[in-house]
Amino acid sequence: MKLLRVGPAGAERPALLDQDGTLRDLSALVDDIDGSLLADASGLERIRAALGAGVLPALDATGLRVGPPVGRIGKVVCIGLNYHGHAAETGAATPAEPVVFLKAADTVVGPDDTVLVPRRSVKTDWEVELAIVIGRTARYLESDEQALAHVAGYAVAHDVSEREFQIERGGTWDKGKNCETFNPLGPWLVTADEVPDPQALGLRLWVNGELKQDGNTSDQIFPVAEVVRYVSQFMTLHPGDIINTGTPAGVAMGQPEPKPYLRAGDVVELEIDGLGRQRQQLKDA
Repeated sequence: MKLLRVGPAGAERPALLDQDGTLRDLSALVDDIDGSLLADASGLERIRAALGAGVLPALDATGLRVGPPVGRIGKVVCIGLNYHGHAAETGAATPAEPVVFLKAADTVVGPDDTVLVPRRSVKTDWEVELAIVIGRTARYLESDEQALAHVAGYAVAHDVSEREFQIERGGTWDKGKNCETFNPLGPWLVTADEVPDPQALGLRLWVNGELKQDGNTSDQIFPVAEVVRYVSQFMTLHPGDIINTGTPAGVAMGQPEPKPYLRAGDVVELEIDGLGRQRQQLKDA
């Protein structure tokens, strides 16, 4: 299933995109697309049954904002330097273990919402990423099979980053990762049954129509199952939590000088096979 949330920011309603591309209203069945629903097998089965019975009312998508596909996110866990190509372009050594950092949940916005360039920013960068959405409480998982059984689905994430804040201002990466609007998510949560191999997904990103990133999750240093298993050794993952799994080569930081960092007025578009497409225009904060 392709689950999503539509409507004004803070007042989104749950919806579903059917096989014909018609938007269907889920608000009579569930309150929201969130961790409570994702952990509730009976709730998801009610949605599947209603979809199969053809009883879900259609929604007019004209002018309707698409919000993040998951509401009430607890935390956003991120994996850095997780593609061989990206590590190489930035001159970083291949990590021996996953590089883990956190983004605040309030950085998450809709897939087509405005992204704000922070004040005094000179190095705002793009990163298309596969996002994992957790569906079951995960702690101390022992195998890849266990890890994948805790995945509710996948989505497109844009891990926007400010490289000067991240790397040149001291401390950890947090300052360059947690600026407002720095994690567009969606348009859909695609349930795991529709993604038979998360290591065979193409990822692409364009800036002002020019292709910048064209990678595949097969290039990940630590695949999806290992990422979930590994993170569960250090923190409890709850239903509705998000894991951004890293970005392929092609970011601005890896380009020759002068590096083409983002500015107000730029338009970024990104997509992942089967998971949908995002489009953001940048403005000054």
